[in-house]
Amino acid sequence: MVAVHHTVVFTELAGRPLHGQTLPAVVERDVHRQIEALTARCHHAAPASAAPPPGPGKLHRHLDIARPLLADGDEDLALALASRRDTLPPVPWVPTHGDLQPRNILLEAVGDGSLRAGLIDFERSEPDPAVRGFVRLADTWLGRPDLADAFFTGYGHRLTEEELERLRCEAALDAVSGIVYSHTHHDPELLERGLRALRALRTHTFR
Repeated sequence: MVAVHHTVVFTELAGRPLHGQTLPAVVERDVHRQIEALTARCHHAAPASAAPPPGPGKLHRHLDIARPLLADGDEDLALALASRRDTLPPVPWVPTHGDLQPRNILLEAVGDGSLRAGLIDFERSEPDPAVRGFVRLADTWLGRPDLADAFFTGYGHRLTEEELERLRCEAALDAVSGIVYSHTHHDPELLERGLRALRALRTHTFR
């Protein structure tokens, strides 16, 4: 039997998290273009693989915990979108960051006064549909279509209607999961993000 060895290489990054920073709109758009380039590198870090058979999922278990925190209609919405996801055609799985959100994006000032973006915290990296990797970053696009445009201009294409539908389904599941995590880890900010995502999905403002 041939032994297989895996190596993880870490590089220290300078900078401050994007989370909590107030930036001019033009700088925000440039940052999102950079995030796109880093995300694309993640997605192309290894060949895509076939989607595995769907598993039982954790939604019902999560809903048992999250239910007291949900607004009217949130549970039905999450269940409907979970069912809808199961009807979508399977797509290839690619390497994803797993937790692409402002907390895990560092911005470093460089010599010309611009900001250089970097990604940290690959703890949750795993193969997934590519759009699954956009879910948490999409929270920053609510009410800011210019940031989504900046991201996808560099990514190579706007999401198709089918990809948008999958993104909405994944966003609902991630929101419920995040609400459960926020409840057990006392993270009010994560709770608000999950409720905000469900509210946007319920009012058809999630893009």
